[in-house]
Amino acid sequence: MGIGFFIFILATLVAGFVEIKRKNAAAAAHGISDKADTMIPIPIFWLVPPYCLHGMVEAFMSIGHLEFFYDQAPESMRRTTSALFWTAISTGNYMSTLLVSLVHKFSAGPGGSNWLPDNNSNKGKLEDFYWVITLLEVFNFVYYLFCAKFYTFKPIQI
Repeated sequence: MGIGFFIFILATLVAGFVEIKRKNAAAAAHGISDKADTMIPIPIFWLVPPYCLHGMVEAFMSIGHLEFFYDQAPESMRRTTSALFWTAISTGNYMSTLLVSLVHKFSAGPGGSNWLPDNNSNKGKLEDFYWVITLLEVFNFVYYLFCAKFYTFKPIQI
């Protein structure tokens, strides 16, 4: 799971840099920042690294969590821990929606441009949103390391 947390930080950093590349292509090279419906002339393959890294994160994190619950939970609690795993996933999705809503509401400020605009992503600051997510992931990784250091594993029974 620790590898998954580290790759998650890396994936979000890469996504932020890809967003900067996309906005630079729209603004500087082609002057189409004001045109919301115009296609940005960069290859779609720039999205491959962040998506591949996020796929690796999903593999490390989901499998690691399920294996941890299966190995460390008492026999009578295995089904319950699996249910709690999926409940935690759904709660995390709701929290992500809340975070996007809060950023959308508070990033506009008086006279400022919204980070996540409704009509033209070229005018937004999506890369700043990625940096906030990266910072939250770093805090989450540090918390994970703290918990992992003090966790006592259940003894293996043969």
